[in-house]
Amino acid sequence: MKFQGKVTNWNDDKGFGFVEPNGGGVRAFVHIKAFNPRSRRPVEGELITYELVSEKNNRYKATNIKFSRDTHQVNGRSRATNSNKSSKPKGTIFGPLLTLFFCIGLCISIVNGKLPAYVGFAYLVISLITIFVYAKDKYSAQNNRWRTPESTLHFFSLIGGWPGALFAQKQLRHKTSKSEFISIYRITVFFNVAALLIIYTEQGQHLLHNMVLPLLRSL
Repeated sequence: MKFQGKVTNWNDDKGFGFVEPNGGGVRAFVHIKAFNPRSRRPVEGELITYELVSEKNNRYKATNIKFSRDTHQVNGRSRATNSNKSSKPKGTIFGPLLTLFFCIGLCISIVNGKLPAYVGFAYLVISLITIFVYAKDKYSAQNNRWRTPESTLHFFSLIGGWPGALFAQKQLRHKTSKSEFISIYRITVFFNVAALLIIYTEQGQHLLHNMVLPLLRSL
């Protein structure tokens, strides 16, 4: 059974004293060797937790002694760790499935001639660049270096790097715990996909072949 009490009559030179249990009870002998672990020496009036062992002549000694403050700190860190684990967003397959269907649809559109091949190439290149930018920001965060602005990460997602951004978020576990960032990221995905879908309309095809492509060829 665990007890909690206050160290009294501590003689640091000899390494022993007594403990008075909180709420009343038997007074017990305390020796420095009974502390587990023996990380430091107690001081007068310090709170400890201990187990009680009966000796001869109705005397008691404390064993398996620990500092109450250290115990509370360990418990606090444990609760914080569990809280962080429980607060982590649960992974879903919606994002990866959306990316898979998008890539399949993009490839089919290129094969059918509805989109030029360099559109798919552009998505690939921008996604790779986005992964690199995410990895660099992750490294900077771990080493207290200059961070990449979130607006830059969102910009790359908006112009077509969102598949790479999703890959980096999942594999690097970066930015996934910030709900505000994820919300804006989803908005960039929506606008990018919406802009691409517009190309499939008659007006979009006209804009692509009569304005966008001639402009790109002239560069």
